Formats: sequence, C-alpha cells, structure tokens
Amino acid sequence: MTMPRPVRLFHITAFDNLTMIFQQGELASKSKSESLGIEYHNIAHSGAQNTRAQKSVINPPGGAIHEFVPFYFAPRSPMLSAIHHGRVVGCNYAQTDIIYFELTIETALKQGLKDFVFYDRNATKAYSQAYTDLTILHSVIDWQTLTEAPTLDGFCKYFQDVHSNPRYIDRMEKRQAEFLIKQQVPLSWMTRIGVFNEVKAQQVHAILEQFGVNLPVMIMKDWYF
Repeated sequence: MTMPRPVRLFHITAFDNLTMIFQQGELASKSKSESLGIEYHNIAHSGAQNTRAQKSVINPPGGAIHEFVPFYFAPRSPMLSAIHHGRVVGCNYAQTDIIYFELTIETALKQGLKDFVFYDRNATKAYSQAYTDLTILHSVIDWQTLTEAPTLDGFCKYFQDVHSNPRYIDRMEKRQAEFLIKQQVPLSWMTRIGVFNEVKAQQVHAILEQFGVNLPVMIMKDWYF
C-alpha cells in the first residue's frame, strides 16, 4: 500500500485544554508543560503515562518520550475508543469533548521541524522500533493496515486485533504508530482543528477569537466513533 501524500498527523486533547494551549501558542510536551507549571486535563491511561515518562528514545534526538508531543498517523485511534467507552480511569470526558489538531509532516518540515522520532507501533511497547530517517517512512509504517478498506476519510474504519487472522494479530499496536516532535509544536504548523459537531465548533471558534488564533475548525465525524 502506497503511503498517503501529504502525510497527515493527528493529536487529540480535551476541549478544556484549549485555553491553555492557545495561551502558549503551541502544543507542548508533557515535560515542558510541567516545567512551566501547566496542568493539562489528562485523557490518557496512567500506566502508559508512567512508561512514557521513563522510556528514552533513540539518540539523536534523545530524551524521554514525555519530552515529545505525540501524534498518530490516523484518527479514530484505540485511545479515543477507550475514552469513548469509558475505559480510561479518571477520564470522564465523552468523545464529543475531544478535539483534534491535524498537521502534515511536509508542512512541519517547511516550518522548521528538526527534532523528531517515529515508531512503527505504539511507542510504549518494548519491541517497538524507532526511526528518524524520513526516507524509510513509507516502508516501516504499515500503511496497508492504516488505509485499507473500508475507510473513513482515507483511513481504515477498523483497528481491532483479530487473533484468527495473522494479518490483524497486532493491528491495534500498528494503528497506534507514533510520530513524536520534541518539546513543542507551534500552532502555526497546524492545518486545522477537527471537532465532533457544530456545537463544539462554535465553542472552539469562540476561544480562537479570544486569543486571535487563525485556524480552520471543521466538523470531522469520520474521525470519531
């Protein structure tokens, strides 16, 4: 399966975090946010967060995973599904409360992207492989799994493992392949914000206007469950 062009990346966060994000003018890594005394509303599994705080990436660029802003290569991630079905301890958000930031690797490179690393599957796995050479991105990410039919906005509708089929025995891990950008990602790199419905779009627009941030806001039902 051919790698889509441009290569789109997706970061999810709670709507309640937008004011702090727009105040900073960037998506900041967890470690940078903590150093600034910023406490974002958490939407992640606590066990996974502990692993990400301790696991180091390859050097260069070096550092722990928490020093990077994480992105997926596709929407409708297993993480969003866990939130939607109430399987994240301590997270009481519905999927309608979750906001997407979308960017492309191509745009980020033009804007000055330098320190990054990408993984062939969920970065917390001990056997996940890390890379920094974008010339092999087309071959190390399982694009067939991410983009095969049936699709929603170009990405496979399904992500669940199917243990009876060798092709899908680790599909969930591969669907969570990650692209990590070190420390921060300026809002100027983003292509758009994706939301669940018109109500949330209006709420996001109001915060954008408050901070003078110019980003398209689009209702992207295909990115949700």
